[in-house]
Amino acid sequence: MLKTLVIFYSFEGNTKFIAQTIAEKLGADILELKPEEEIKTKGFMKYVWGGSQVVMGKMPKLKPFDKDPQDYDLLIIGTPVWAWTYTPPLNTFFNTTKIVGKKIALFSCHGGQNAKTFEKMEKALQGNEIIARQDFFEPLRDKEGNRKKVLSWIDAIINQNLP
Repeated sequence: MLKTLVIFYSFEGNTKFIAQTIAEKLGADILELKPEEEIKTKGFMKYVWGGSQVVMGKMPKLKPFDKDPQDYDLLIIGTPVWAWTYTPPLNTFFNTTKIVGKKIALFSCHGGQNAKTFEKMEKALQGNEIIARQDFFEPLRDKEGNRKKVLSWIDAIINQNLP
């Protein structure tokens, strides 16, 4: 079995729910990306502030990691979808952490559409093998349905006969 790390950022808990479900299923380690200063707004303004950070290419300073992605064979990376792409904490991670030659699975959580999130993540992760991608619609609204979807997706990854 591949040594696996689930890397994610979660603002409202949706992505964390999916990440924890994956980690439990695989017995994987978890690295939660946490900005030193989190957006504190709720309601509609979270979209304004979050979206403007994405558009401006912000890279918030992250709290130190307790895991090194280079120590793992398989990375499963997850993000909420903000302004049709991955979040600023993922932008920081992709631009400050060297990741090359890894097997990577991508997931996203959204309340509308995934848009070009995976394509943009793949571009940021060039030099790696993307083995799977899956989006989840409002995971906390249908926890049981999304849990089943996660488990099915992870079974499909495991059954790819990865070394």
